Amino acid sequence: MPEPSLYERVGGMPFFEALVDRFYDGVAEDDILLPLYPERDDLLGARRRLALFLVQYWGGPTTYLSERGHPRLRARHSPYVIAALQRDRWLLHMRAAIDASGVGDRERDELHAYMTMAADAMLNAG
Repeated sequence: MPEPSLYERVGGMPFFEALVDRFYDGVAEDDILLPLYPERDDLLGARRRLALFLVQYWGGPTTYLSERGHPRLRARHSPYVIAALQRDRWLLHMRAAIDASGVGDRERDELHAYMTMAADAMLNAG
């Protein structure tokens, strides 16, 4: 039998919705990151898109693909200046959200590793 996906191991959509909510609660109070969001007064759309992306990436339903097409993360983020400061602030909030999730060590480590790799890949400014 194949091993369950991380999506299954953490409890599915509710886990990712809660993770993303904790993350965006931090972003909403961050003077460095919040200006990067065009709809900064209402982060609901951003929350939904990130949750759907993470769900799909980690083995859940492909709703993100159906609604938005291929993720093309670098292209979608290219209009925004993302330097080390923005990356580090993003990771600070994402790591805090992961750590507060109560997920097991294995899943926490997998999530941390992916988020670090993804954040590094979004860098587009010195």
